Amino acid sequence: MKAYMCVICGFVYEEEKGLPEQGIAPGTVWTDVPENFKCPECGATKADFEMVEI
Repeated sequence: MKAYMCVICGFVYEEEKGLPEQGIAPGTVWTDVPENFKCPECGATKADFEMVEI
C-alpha cells in the first residue's frame, strides 16, 4: 500500500487506512479514489497529491 501527500498542506492519504468518513474504504488504492476527491484539510484537488514514502 502507498501513501499520497497533499503538496499544499501536507495531509497524507494512506491507501491501507482510506478515508471512511468520506466514503473511501480502507484498502482503496489511489487510482480508485474518485477524481472529484478534495483534501479534507485544505480542499486541494487530487492532482495536488504526490506519492510519498512513509
